[in-house]
Amino acid sequence: MKLISMLSLMIFLIAFIMVIIINLLSKKSFMDREKSSPFECGFDPKNSARMPFSLQFFLIAVIFLIFDVEITLLLPLIITMKISNILNYSMISLFFIIILILGLFHEWNQGALNWAI
Repeated sequence: MKLISMLSLMIFLIAFIMVIIINLLSKKSFMDREKSSPFECGFDPKNSARMPFSLQFFLIAVIFLIFDVEITLLLPLIITMKISNILNYSMISLFFIIILILGLFHEWNQGALNWAI
């Protein structure tokens, strides 16, 4: 038992010393202006790199992702058409498409699809 604890302590110490040595050797001693500036196709940026982006663009992107996921949920219905009852299939498909259309109308009424500046 004493041998295992001694070996564990030695392994821990060796690993700890190696981590410290690696951290000391990997530090860069100089800061380069080019490396610390944001990359914009090889030329200096005219404005700050921390400008906020358009909230309308973000909303359109989120709406696109939501409807894209819902469309991918519609695709398995094509495969199940062969094995299911046509009445059940049409009711499920119609219900799902109605949910999609209601979501689209809700976003339209909320004004999320308007690109007013």
